[in-house]
Amino acid sequence: MIQFRAVRMALAAGAGAAALALTACSGDQAGPSGGDTGIVQGTGEITQVAAADRETAPDLTGDTVDGEPLSLSDYRGQVVVLNIWGSWCPPCIAEADNFVRVANDTADQGVQFVGINTRDRSRENAVAFEDNHDVPYPSLYDPDGRLLLEFPAGSLNPQAIPTTLIIDRDGRIAARALKPLTEEELRAALAPVLAEDTTEG
Repeated sequence: MIQFRAVRMALAAGAGAAALALTACSGDQAGPSGGDTGIVQGTGEITQVAAADRETAPDLTGDTVDGEPLSLSDYRGQVVVLNIWGSWCPPCIAEADNFVRVANDTADQGVQFVGINTRDRSRENAVAFEDNHDVPYPSLYDPDGRLLLEFPAGSLNPQAIPTTLIIDRDGRIAARALKPLTEEELRAALAPVLAEDTTEG
């Protein structure tokens, strides 16, 4: 049986982070752009998986917000941080600059950030979000949530917006955060996966 180690958000993260976790976007909060997502609120939980117990992430393929083709398998051999977001989602807006800073800091360390923009009916809204936050990495455009359904039931699949998955160099899911992440939380979740040798697992 796969053993998951669930790490609860530390109290020291502060009331602000706790408030964000409680306001993770769900269907009735999505607003006119988001529509009815059917996605539940985040639990505030960060789950990390031992290398031997990891499941392979689906090879998500599609067009980016900018209309360019992208496949997740293009980044095999790198650590991938996969962030599910919507321009209509306040916690996604709150965490965006944290992701930009860490993406810029780790770009030369074999880390690739990839977004999945979901429930944005207009590409223009997604593009404006990326422009406003100077997002340096690509995001798959998934207005209908189709890509999220490619994760098998019972796996560490996205269950809230935002959700962040960390995928190891072998294409396996190493961690999942069902909450908006502070910069410190993102760095802490990424560090042990980045430190792994490619022969582990």
